[in-house]
Amino acid sequence: MKQSFRITGIDCANCAAKLERKLQKIDGVTSLSLNFFTSKLILEAEEDRFDAVLAEVARVTHKEQPDAELGKA
Repeated sequence: MKQSFRITGIDCANCAAKLERKLQKIDGVTSLSLNFFTSKLILEAEEDRFDAVLAEVARVTHKEQPDAELGKA
């Protein structure tokens, strides 16, 4: 399953790149890309685990970038 999300609150492209690398390591993530300039995060994970993976993505995002917020694209 693949979904796009709007991500806001990230201050720089370097911060976005570091966050992207951490999010890609989450167990269950098949594919993930974060584009700082378009404020878009694309997440792909197995359909039966998608909600749990998304919750972990949101948790790690908030831990690494407290001002960042994920929303529907």
